[in-house]
Amino acid sequence: AFERLTGLAQRFFGVPIALVSLIDIGRQWFMSNRGLGDVRETPRKVAFCAHAIQSTEDLLVVPDTLDDPRFRSNGLVTGAPHIRFYAGAPLVCPEGYKLGTLCVIDTKPRPGGLSLMEKQNLKELAALVMEAMVNRRKERMALAADRSKVVRCILRRMYTHTFIYIYI
Repeated sequence: AFERLTGLAQRFFGVPIALVSLIDIGRQWFMSNRGLGDVRETPRKVAFCAHAIQSTEDLLVVPDTLDDPRFRSNGLVTGAPHIRFYAGAPLVCPEGYKLGTLCVIDTKPRPGGLSLMEKQNLKELAALVMEAMVNRRKERMALAADRSKVVRCILRRMYTHTFIYIYI
């Protein structure tokens, strides 16, 4: 699901890079990565997405990274992959926490940023990513509950047979 959504984002926005990223205390890691090759994580200190989840806005759009003092000396701007445009929508879980982003990245600046429709598309794609994450969590919890039932059933049978054996 995540690969399909980043593929859609990549095509919708005509960008070489689209990511589903999660942010923890020291790093950003990618649940889905279109366009960055085998890169699976980056340090949080260089992560654009860390800025997106700290923002009070519902999107972080950086039309030209060289014009933004937060990013102009960032190694991801000055070196590979040479980020010049970034737009990220936070992934907000049902409990209200920002876990990461769905972001689109270009190696060319976009002076106009995103149109109103593009902003809405990015937010809705991010909501679909979050929905897929919630569904995945529910499936895993259901699987864990099923496994727990099987273990309890086995233990109950073992206990019953042991109890009967002791009395025989």
